[in-house]
Amino acid sequence: MSANSADRPAALDVVLVKAGREKIRYPADLLADDGTRVTVRAPWAGDGVRDFGFVRFEPGDVFTEYYWRDRWYSVKEVRAGDGTLKGHYCDITRPAELSGTRLVVEDLDLDLWVGADGTDVRRLDEDEFAVSGLTETDPRAAAAAVAALDELEALARGGGLGTLLR
Repeated sequence: MSANSADRPAALDVVLVKAGREKIRYPADLLADDGTRVTVRAPWAGDGVRDFGFVRFEPGDVFTEYYWRDRWYSVKEVRAGDGTLKGHYCDITRPAELSGTRLVVEDLDLDLWVGADGTDVRRLDEDEFAVSGLTETDPRAAAAAVAALDELEALARGGGLGTLLR
């Protein structure tokens, strides 16, 4: 299904689940769904400003988000309200599930940030992942999560992250 038509894009609810509970839910426009990858666009859904030190997410920012049904991550292209690329925020997740108008993704704590020029590549939240208990409760998922983070980092450091998004 493609949402690239003259009509208004279909609306979805993106639902991020963490540790079995809904962490956040926000509306997004469906841009494309090729059966494997779902692409949506949404404004910053957080309350106010979230300052990480290396990037700020704030009202007016626009996220173009790429979710896969067969990969253990999602990639979010982050742009300021004026269109300037801030970078890419990559969440390590279980494969996405689209059911009706709900796109559900389970966050597995690990993240990767890639700055706009590609030189700032940061692994995030490895401490949260370590204490999550996933390695004990679901070793297969934990191994897939670590492998996904390694894959994304290698792509980012090699300049190939953009190839995922074309």
